[in-house]
Amino acid sequence: MAEGFAKEFGKGLIEVHSAGLMAAGVHNRAIAVMKEIGIDISNQKSKVIEEGLLKQMDIIVTLCGYAEELCPYTPPEIKRIHWPIKDPVGTIGTKEEIMNEFRHARDEIKEKVQKLIEEVAN
Repeated sequence: MAEGFAKEFGKGLIEVHSAGLMAAGVHNRAIAVMKEIGIDISNQKSKVIEEGLLKQMDIIVTLCGYAEELCPYTPPEIKRIHWPIKDPVGTIGTKEEIMNEFRHARDEIKEKVQKLIEEVAN
């Protein structure tokens, strides 16, 4: 979801790369809640962090405690930001309760991406 927002809001301003600690696919519910607001992430691919690419970044953002703890070493010249957003994937409940957790994560990510891009633009 963060990649989708960053590509949407940062067009022409930033180059976006997204990766995780392991390639796990893009969750169907994430695709669905992003489509609800007009952003299609269905063609995004889950990728594993490449150390060479990591070293080329200006800013690295981690999105959950697991990623923050296990993300490879970040050189000191690269700004690292952590957004402690609850991963909705493990949510248990009705379909609507689960979708609401995905929506909550989506909205939280959207707000943070918008603020970050505003900072980068100034």
